[in-house]
Amino acid sequence: MAFHKQNIQMVPVDEVHILNPRTRNKETYDEIKRNIKAVGLKRPITVTLSENKTDGKIYDLVCGQGRLEAFIEFGLSEIPAIIIEASEERALIMSLVENLARRQHRSTDLLKAIEVLQDAGHSAQEISEKTNLTIEYIREILKLLERGEERLILAVETGKMPLNLAVKIALSPGEEQLALQEAYDSGLLKGNRLLRARKIIEDRRRRGKIINTRHRNKSLSYPRMTGQDVVNIFHKEVERKKALTRKADFVSTQLMFVGQAIKNLLEEDHFRLLLKSENIQTLPKPLGEKWGIDI
Repeated sequence: MAFHKQNIQMVPVDEVHILNPRTRNKETYDEIKRNIKAVGLKRPITVTLSENKTDGKIYDLVCGQGRLEAFIEFGLSEIPAIIIEASEERALIMSLVENLARRQHRSTDLLKAIEVLQDAGHSAQEISEKTNLTIEYIREILKLLERGEERLILAVETGKMPLNLAVKIALSPGEEQLALQEAYDSGLLKGNRLLRARKIIEDRRRRGKIINTRHRNKSLSYPRMTGQDVVNIFHKEVERKKALTRKADFVSTQLMFVGQAIKNLLEEDHFRLLLKSENIQTLPKPLGEKWGIDI
């Protein structure tokens, strides 16, 4: 939306209510202050007339918390502002979306924004368009909120776990969620390693942990999975893949030896005559292509 010069007015800084307060990165805030000191305010804040007059203030802030706080810190009484017409709900949504449009934002900001947008009646598609996030990711976050995953949400809000990781863990059953979170909290598995562990557990659950069907009894009870169990499962799978890699390397070396041996034999006239006498005139195609062997 384009604003003309006549849209800008000076408003008292103590008459502006911060509708969507957020904790600002100190380096970013210091940069804002340095810029204002050096060249003045390049972009006015955006406000709307308050419907509820929260704390007796006339305006609700839509955009520009850092600029407003810098003016207050500098002891300035007024700040240039663009005054728009918007309901409190609309102003809050605009503020949330504007914050999310930044290159860096906290997981809690994103979680709060999506929750507010959902409560305001916006669909996953609309939220995706407003936040510039994929609809698949929005749907996963909405599932996290709808399921009431309080422990995971709390972990995100306290900064103990990234939102994208909490969303992935939420896809697991409750007992596995708890074990995965314990493994993460312990610091033994982080990021992609934890997601790989979740995938391993999911695959085991899908296939069935017990192979012999005679022992599959739904009435059997097993100890609750713990965070250490998750770590052990991950490391066991890592070792299994390492063993497979070593075996594959060994087989590859053996095949190279066989291929070279065949090439050496084919250089012998007597061996070629032997093949001809046995009516062997071709080699398996993969063997010929891999080592460039031809009879």
